[in-house]
Amino acid sequence: MSRSDLKNWPIFSLLTPKFIGDIRLAVVFGNLGNEALMVTKDGTVYALGSNTSGCLGTGDAHSTLFPKKVEALCDKDVKTFAYGSGPHVLALTNKGDIYSWGHNGYCELGNGSSNQGLVPTLIGQNLAEKVVIDIACGSHHSLALTNEGEVYAWGQNNCGQVGNGIGANHGTPRKVNSGLAGKKVVTVTCGQTSSMAVTDNGEVYGWGYNGVGQLGIGNYVNQLNPFKVSALVGVVIDKVVCGYAHTLALSDEGVLYTWGGNSFGQLGIGNKANACSPIKVDTLGSGMGRISDIAALHYNHISVAVGQGGRVFMWGQCRGQSVTLPTPTLLLTLHDVLACYASPSVMHRPLLYAEQEMSVLDSLREAFNDSTTSDLKIQVQGKSIYVHKAVLKIRCQYFRSMFQEHWSEDNQSVLEHDQFSYEVYRCFLKYLYTDEVDLSTENALELLDLANIYFETQLKRRCVQMIKQGITVLNAAFLYSTAIEYNAQELEDFCFKFVLNHMTAVIQTATFAKLDASVVKNFIIKAAQAGAFKT
Repeated sequence: MSRSDLKNWPIFSLLTPKFIGDIRLAVVFGNLGNEALMVTKDGTVYALGSNTSGCLGTGDAHSTLFPKKVEALCDKDVKTFAYGSGPHVLALTNKGDIYSWGHNGYCELGNGSSNQGLVPTLIGQNLAEKVVIDIACGSHHSLALTNEGEVYAWGQNNCGQVGNGIGANHGTPRKVNSGLAGKKVVTVTCGQTSSMAVTDNGEVYGWGYNGVGQLGIGNYVNQLNPFKVSALVGVVIDKVVCGYAHTLALSDEGVLYTWGGNSFGQLGIGNKANACSPIKVDTLGSGMGRISDIAALHYNHISVAVGQGGRVFMWGQCRGQSVTLPTPTLLLTLHDVLACYASPSVMHRPLLYAEQEMSVLDSLREAFNDSTTSDLKIQVQGKSIYVHKAVLKIRCQYFRSMFQEHWSEDNQSVLEHDQFSYEVYRCFLKYLYTDEVDLSTENALELLDLANIYFETQLKRRCVQMIKQGITVLNAAFLYSTAIEYNAQELEDFCFKFVLNHMTAVIQTATFAKLDASVVKNFIIKAAQAGAFKT
């Protein structure tokens, strides 16, 4: 995953590029996708969002638009997070310790009380001598998996989701024995009020609420203890994920099975009928082919899978629509689909970034103005900009024509340019590498002129948008004059209307006083025609 993928999650929109570049781990959660936790490369933990039930762990109930340190976790080497819908949150460290905080009305924090937790607190009871390797949360219950393959559970148990045959809530972790005794569990997951586990030999067990068949055991009866999904005997399951009330299972041969609630088509079988036993999804007919990864989460009713060739498919409740068959997307990852189509837009698991991991876009961004890899130097106003001919040819029709028709290939590596300023031309070249436009409103008109000459339609639209958004009383006269100079009629009309609406203030500015006499004369004539001087 690339850190640029964070742009798909609105909650990160105010983060600076520098901060985003330092993120190692991030998760978005909350009933509106409005809370997030981040771990930076140095192990510092930050929180961001509305802080429902104190779920940010910052020690208070205040929301924050900008990252705030979670002091209690900053030196704990956090490995991953899991969350419920209260929300309550668990953090797992690389040492194998679990910290919990947030909503606790059903004892889901595992600290022996039902009091809300504003600060992450170590869960010690019954887990003190254990090394936990994975965690999972349902709506109001929690699971922990140890390195010995044991499962511990706590929290709400009204449907048996804690898995020990007792209906009362559990305030502290208890080992799930019945049904899993002698089994080594390798992965755990939770639906809203159900739990699932996969053993090392590929068997699947489910317990808890089963009202729409989400346990896959052939009936609709709740289970107080783990019950084997017998319909999958003979199939080796590698991974199971749970939605709000449905379940996906992926075999070691890339075959997909689904069961449970299907009111939004989340089983991917072409109808909306619930299923209490696993159904093999027609991955060939849908064009998915062999499946390599799957995603779902207890917050919503969407299903996502990665098919052959890395193509990502989705079905179920997709932005309010019911999609009953796997549908290909143009998105690149499971996280992208959940960010764009899930309701709410939350992560099925945290985004984890490798230390040196870079996407194609990241690599292109790094390559811009890099003299060590460049094969072309463009000199503007005595300053050098280092670029790559191949990138310019791919991204820009102007350069494509230049290099093919008017460019000598006899090792020529320097191009002098004097038509536009260094700042504007550098911005343009950087745009070709990054799709970003980092320029002042006043210089955007010169960039617009460049975009016109170079036939860059998308860049022209970006410039027009920048100018419209950046116009003020102080710069309106300058922008109006420059729009006339560059023959940008649409912008001239826009600026004229703005000046007309704020004429008293604009004509008192220094920029208006500096306007060419002919520009002022034409403006007065147009203003008169628009009725500005009628009494």
